[in-house]
Amino acid sequence: MLAGKRILLVIGGGIAAYKTLDLIRRLRERGASVRAVMTGAAQQFITPLSVGALTADHVFTDLFDRQDEQDVGHIRLSREADLIVVAPATADLMAKLAQGLAGDLASAVLLATDKPVLMAPAMNPAMWGHPATRRNRAQLLADGMLFIGPNRGEMAESGEAGEGRMAEPLEIVAAISVALGGGPLAGKHVLVTSGPTHEPIDPVRYIANRSSGAQGAALAAALRDLGARVTFVTGPATVPPPAGVEVVPVVCWLLGFVGLMY
Repeated sequence: MLAGKRILLVIGGGIAAYKTLDLIRRLRERGASVRAVMTGAAQQFITPLSVGALTADHVFTDLFDRQDEQDVGHIRLSREADLIVVAPATADLMAKLAQGLAGDLASAVLLATDKPVLMAPAMNPAMWGHPATRRNRAQLLADGMLFIGPNRGEMAESGEAGEGRMAEPLEIVAAISVALGGGPLAGKHVLVTSGPTHEPIDPVRYIANRSSGAQGAALAAALRDLGARVTFVTGPATVPPPAGVEVVPVVCWLLGFVGLMY
């Protein structure tokens, strides 16, 4: 579904920048072409040389580069892509975009684009939970930006745990497929139910089954990849839900659907 698609990857300055190398590889093996813009901070974590080797293209780093900007390169970059992905989307980049700032190449490209933008945030949990970051996210959502993540987990740079890990490369790939809206099921909304049920007998005991949720998760992922918008209602399964779908967790199907009705 990504064959022939043009992705512009804006790499922000965070330790999660290393994941973008795998993201580029995953996109290219699916037939997409990738061009990259790197902030100055991103170059403190990975190099333009490594990014360029994987994209097989020039890596753009400077708003005032004489050669790149002789034909207003940042405008051209922002318009030639089918989708712009910001990964990692740092608190700084989110704040710049929410306020309409354009003081470097990355923010200028994002302000000048008329294409969809997918943000993959990554930052310390305290930064992600800060009121300023929450306000910026709300503003970006109102402006039509799309988001994938962040996930919960341990932070690489501090040993802290919480919400702030950048989504994994395959999760971002799935979100890109959904954002581009391709596939024979584009425009369709599909409801998938999955996983075991826990029907309570009393406060201690319940009736259950041995479903792992694997089949439902695989079905939801396949529908998502075909372009459908998927709502995934899942019991307490051992297999995690796929990325890029709306997850509605329930414990008891009967009580869960009653709750959804109200």
